[in-house]
Amino acid sequence: MSLTVAERLKQLSPSPTMAIDAKIKSLIREGRDVINLSAGEPDFDTPESIRQAAVTAMAKGETRYTPAGGTVDLKKAVADRLRKDTTLEYQPGEILVSVGAKHSLYNAVMALVSPGDGVLVPVPYWVTYPEQIRLADGLVELIHVDPKRDGVLSAEDVKRSIGPRTRGLILNSPSNPSGAVIEPSDLQDIAQVVVDNDLWVISDEIYGRLVYEGTVQSSIASFPGMRERTVVINGVSKAYAMTGWRIGYAAGPSAVIAAMTNLQSQSTSNPSSISQAAALAALSGDQTAVETMRQHFDERRRYTLDRINKIRGLRCAVPKGAFYLWVDMRAWQGKALGSRTIQNSDDLALSLLEEAGVGVVPGSGFGVDDHFRISYATSMKLLAESMDRVQRLLGSAE
Repeated sequence: MSLTVAERLKQLSPSPTMAIDAKIKSLIREGRDVINLSAGEPDFDTPESIRQAAVTAMAKGETRYTPAGGTVDLKKAVADRLRKDTTLEYQPGEILVSVGAKHSLYNAVMALVSPGDGVLVPVPYWVTYPEQIRLADGLVELIHVDPKRDGVLSAEDVKRSIGPRTRGLILNSPSNPSGAVIEPSDLQDIAQVVVDNDLWVISDEIYGRLVYEGTVQSSIASFPGMRERTVVINGVSKAYAMTGWRIGYAAGPSAVIAAMTNLQSQSTSNPSSISQAAALAALSGDQTAVETMRQHFDERRRYTLDRINKIRGLRCAVPKGAFYLWVDMRAWQGKALGSRTIQNSDDLALSLLEEAGVGVVPGSGFGVDDHFRISYATSMKLLAESMDRVQRLLGSAE
């Protein structure tokens, strides 16, 4: 008998953001002059104190299995960080440490979504949400956000999207790809809709430490009636420049966390013991490096936003979180650019890569084909050069 791939995996699409990043890095290795603005990771090194904690853990022989759901000390540090950042109170039994925030999301989706359950996903969405829901045999129910709100989800958007099979909602604020942040007043209204319709929420808050312009980052779990129906997802990758360490975490009702832990125990088992020691140092140590990186991101955000809005046919609303620009390219649709007629963001992204040597992520992977994503998590020098290249190719705004 020949090997046959299971049906549930035949429909699974690879992550377009990871695929594009890999393609660009391959071109760079071949000697092509390409500036990569596709990667969703900080360009900073992990702070020295965190790296040293890993070295110390190895020297002390902390190289064995830990509990499947993470060490108690790290869970306590997660609880302490959540309390400081969101005022939410959790006990270690309500926390799971996983192999990155994506893994935490997967565990949460598998624990909450039964076959046929509808899950609301605002558009634009992070590329992984729909795929994980489909893996659980759930139904992806898209919320088309009012464009007049520049991608910021409202309670009305949620309310009009609820159907007879809807069971839950995935929130991502600050958003990847748009950088949009849901204000506390809007979150409170969304929470009321969720409670009124007896829904659960997976709240992806991985970019919660990266907000700008005086924006207040709140968790929907902090509003009345929400803690018991919300799983909060976070991790150390973005705020602490620890993408390769692969540590994420989830906090929520103990029964759900126990189910997620059981799943993890039969899949990956515990995250790396060394990475957990590093994450413990990150969450419980001096937070100065986090603020320093945030300030650098803010400077890059303001610079790149200003440059993009001066380029012909491009427009970008002000993002108040994360490290992305969500660029509207609709003015280019139907127009010729070199030998190519631009129909969508895939065409424009290909032109930028081939003719300007700038790699961006087309919006099709995020559910929108007339925008593209830029990551400004790179140096000011490279941002300046990339914007110069794009402006030479597309021209200046009139």
